[in-house]
Amino acid sequence: MAERTAGIIVIGNEILSGKVTDENSPYLASELRRLGVALRRIVTIPDEVDLIAEETRVFHAAFDFVFTSGGVGPTHDDVTIEGIARGLGRKVIRHPEMEENIRRFLKDNVNAAHLKMAEVPEGAVLVHDAELGFPTILVENMYILPGIPEILRKKFEGLRARFATEPFHLRVIYTRWSESMIAESLNQTMVEFPELMLGSYPKIDNPEYRVKLTIESKDGDYVRRAFDRLLGLLPAEAVVRTE
Repeated sequence: MAERTAGIIVIGNEILSGKVTDENSPYLASELRRLGVALRRIVTIPDEVDLIAEETRVFHAAFDFVFTSGGVGPTHDDVTIEGIARGLGRKVIRHPEMEENIRRFLKDNVNAAHLKMAEVPEGAVLVHDAELGFPTILVENMYILPGIPEILRKKFEGLRARFATEPFHLRVIYTRWSESMIAESLNQTMVEFPELMLGSYPKIDNPEYRVKLTIESKDGDYVRRAFDRLLGLLPAEAVVRTE
């Protein structure tokens, strides 16, 4: 099965100003990895239509799945829908089903801000989840998600089966030696297993270990052989434990 790729566009002045911490891209990154999807890029941009349009064009062409986070509310700075529509060369329309649901729920209390929540890029489809009253907007390969972490997570849970592919296999080695002391072993492993995803992550002031090594591939046997080889190259006294 061909590798599936993804990109995440985080939209919001509040993220760039430090007023709010982005919780959504770390969550999506972790979940996509579990599903076997290779996340290739994350960008954070302000609530500006032209910038959203520019990143939309790039990400739409580059990745199998694109997720946007933020900018889909009823206020003046919620311009994600307009930016995505512009990036894809589409109009912004009011989706009849979403408008009908809003009018049914609010009855005579509907105002322009409420109806902004029914706006979508032309040609978008609604992805429904029985547990959520409000659908996710999908336009081509772009999933338009809210910025509120609790709602984004609930929406993604309803979508996750769409993205599942062959999973990554992972082994971990914790060492008590520094990177400079184990670099030769890492380099030799990469020479023998050039397709391996080998990560080296130092930890400062950790009483248990100094470097965490991760060994990944979608080929389970490849991971097993690379793990065994690296473990054999490392001096026994360098290894704290493995997973």
